[in-house]
Amino acid sequence: MNIQAVVFDLDDTLISEKQYVTSGFRVVSRFVSDRFGIDESAVFDTLHQLFAADSKRVFNRMFEELRIPYQEDDIRRLIELYRNHNPQIEFFDDVIPCLTYLRNHGVKTGVITDGYKVTQWKKLKAVSAEIWFDHIIVTDELGKDFWKPHPYPFELMAEKLGVQFNQMMYVGDNPEKDFYIRSVYPVITVRIVRDGSIYAKKPYYCGVKENFKIESMHELKGANFVGS
Repeated sequence: MNIQAVVFDLDDTLISEKQYVTSGFRVVSRFVSDRFGIDESAVFDTLHQLFAADSKRVFNRMFEELRIPYQEDDIRRLIELYRNHNPQIEFFDDVIPCLTYLRNHGVKTGVITDGYKVTQWKKLKAVSAEIWFDHIIVTDELGKDFWKPHPYPFELMAEKLGVQFNQMMYVGDNPEKDFYIRSVYPVITVRIVRDGSIYAKKPYYCGVKENFKIESMHELKGANFVGS
C-alpha cells in the first residue's frame, strides 16, 4: 500500500470518551452541589452510575435519583456546562509515538470528528491537536447532514491533504460510522479496539466492516500499513 495520509477519528480513537465524560461530570457535580446543597461526591458518583447503566437522560435521572426538584431550565444549564467546559483530557499513550513516526516518514495526518463543534474543538485544544495534524475537520461545522458516515468530510480531507482516496487510511473505532467510507471510495479503514470503548458493541453501518483491526496505534508502524 502506498499510504500518504493517515486520518483519525477523535473520541475513543485518540482520546478516551470516558475520560471526557468524567471531566464533564466533575464540573456538573460542583455546580449541582453549590446550587442545591448536595454533597459533590454523591452527585459525581450518581452521575457515573447512571451513565454506566444508560447514557440517555443522565441529568434528569440524576435529579430524580437524588430527589432534587428541577425544571427543564436546570437540565439545559447542565447540558450547557457539560458541553462547554474545558476538559481535563489527554491523548492515549500510543498516540504521540504513532504521530511522530508518521511525521518522520513523511506521512500527512488529519482528524475527522463528529460532535457539537464547541465541544469537539475544546477537546482538540485540550490536547494541542493543531500542532500534531495537518488538517482537522469537525463535521458539525459542515452541517449535521455531513456527519459521518457521509462521504463529504472524507472528500474534503483528501482535497486538503492533496492525496487520492487509495492513498488515504482512516483509523476509527465506531462501527456505526467510521468504516462505511470504504464502500464509497477506496480508503483503507482500520478499526482500533480500545478497552472500555463506548461504541465497541455498535452494529456495522450497512454491514460494512473495516479492512484491518488493531489494538494499539503502535501497530500502524508495521510495514503492512505505512511505509516511508
